[in-house]
Amino acid sequence: MSLMEQINSDMKDALRGKRSGELNTLRMLKSAIGYASEQGASAADASDDTVITTIRKEIKKRDDAIEGFTKAGRQEQAAQEAEEKTFLEKYLPEPLSAEEIESLVQSAIEETGATSKKEMGAVMKLVTSRSEGRADGRSLSQAVQKMLS
Repeated sequence: MSLMEQINSDMKDALRGKRSGELNTLRMLKSAIGYASEQGASAADASDDTVITTIRKEIKKRDDAIEGFTKAGRQEQAAQEAEEKTFLEKYLPEPLSAEEIESLVQSAIEETGATSKKEMGAVMKLVTSRSEGRADGRSLSQAVQKMLS
């Protein structure tokens, strides 16, 4: 079952179970996936890569909102954003461990022959495609920078 099929199934279950918080989060996610898909394509036709990328972006938005609400003393809204973030995270694949990231980066550096930070782009491109959405860009970038310095 693709991620989009799983999301649609969960939307139906949330609707039947009258879980409005989950339903609203899934509707927002489906809309964001539709925008992220290629022009003319519907959210139903989105690839798993597009769905994972969109989910990561939505989680980052939630992190930013949690930080903003917390600074403003609006704990109720921060809690709601945290709940949405936790709900979205269940659609992401199991994250890579630090050792797996290090091994992936090392093999990419060897394959590209990179020796300095100037060649970081080529390494990042390879590492990002091989991580298959199991690691965020920030942790990959930090690992590449550390190994190229």
